[in-house]
Amino acid sequence: DFWRARVAFDYEWNSKDQTYDRDLYAFRSFFEAGVIDVGVIVTRELSNDFFKSLGNCLDKFGNETDKTVSAKFGASTTGTHKLISRIAAGRSGGCPVLVLGILPGNITPD
Repeated sequence: DFWRARVAFDYEWNSKDQTYDRDLYAFRSFFEAGVIDVGVIVTRELSNDFFKSLGNCLDKFGNETDKTVSAKFGASTTGTHKLISRIAAGRSGGCPVLVLGILPGNITPD
């Protein structure tokens, strides 16, 4: 998404996990072309319990609906563990990648 001073930065919060493949391929390509020295991805670690604790969604008037917030976060939603497995499989090529995973305890619904 962004790059500066030979560092590429990407922020993935609620995308599908396939976006990691795209991001790692881009990091690899830029690294091999000599454009960047490192890639950084900020994402979250999944916590279904946290999303369940948020209850139901609200409509545009602020009224609670019957749809739960947790329904939006499925099995293919981005999470640190899915990114780490892709890096371990070598999908970033030789590009070093710093992963910053935000833990559920650091997220508050306020």
